[in-house]
Amino acid sequence: MAEKDMTEKTLESYNDVFADIINVLFFNGKRKIKEEELEQAVTRSVYKADQKLREQERDTAKYWRSHSIRISLLGIENETVSEDDMPLRIFGYDGASYRDQIYSVKDKNGRYRKNTNPRYPVATAVLYFGTSRWNKPTTIYECVAGCLDEEMKPFVTDLKINLFEIAFLTDEQVAMFQSDFRIVADYFVQMRKNQDYKPSDIQFQHVKEILQLMSVLTKDRRFEEAANDTVEGGESKNMCEVLDRIEKRGELAGEKRGELIGEKRGELIGTKKGELKKARQTARNLKSRGFSNKDIAEIVEVEPDTVNSWFPDTPLHP
Repeated sequence: MAEKDMTEKTLESYNDVFADIINVLFFNGKRKIKEEELEQAVTRSVYKADQKLREQERDTAKYWRSHSIRISLLGIENETVSEDDMPLRIFGYDGASYRDQIYSVKDKNGRYRKNTNPRYPVATAVLYFGTSRWNKPTTIYECVAGCLDEEMKPFVTDLKINLFEIAFLTDEQVAMFQSDFRIVADYFVQMRKNQDYKPSDIQFQHVKEILQLMSVLTKDRRFEEAANDTVEGGESKNMCEVLDRIEKRGELAGEKRGELIGEKRGELIGTKKGELKKARQTARNLKSRGFSNKDIAEIVEVEPDTVNSWFPDTPLHP
């Protein structure tokens, strides 16, 4: 699981990809966030439950800065299946990020003191890669619906997650992506609409990372094998080349498998021929000593019809 989570985060950890995702999904393609304005944020926070300190960790988080001022904290969470408690998780992540703004400065004695810097907003995008619609709660109210009293409702803080169903983006939205994430989005949109994928010649920037991500999201290990090939045999430039490599790799594996089957079959046939030859020699010795075909068949462990074919003039009789 840890390896899977790490793979999902790797591509999005690049500033060009992270900025591109947020610009398209939050700002309708406007290049509002520049990659040089992003700074890696701490993804791990601590909370107390059952008298124990526990950790929670975002997939990816970055500060959006203008010079030395933090404009916002932006997070991205990846989901391949609908999850019941996603609003609660996001509430926990965002709440911890706001809490951290209060006491996040150490004094000369190493103690945390109240932070007097301006407060900044926190926003999290949930990227859902399923090819069927998200069918779980998207708000706190929906999560607690079974216990939410209507008169109490106005006093309960709600939160709606920023859910983006990647496979249901429009073609216009997919075309807005300028980073490698466009390839990912295009794949899921095509698979949802056509149950098939026709690759484009869009050039990769982060070859191994995008193929590893595709392997995790699609559960197709051939993408991971293609990623390993890029290390051993040079990088593919686009998804067309990747799929060509996968196809050739499959053909080569098929050829090797056929050769191996042929070798084993030849060995088996050779062995059987050798055993049969030895059995026939033994049968001749027994026949010369007066043994019947029936007895010979039992002794050399060969089918009676085979012994009859060796000695047709004296067939086996019951």
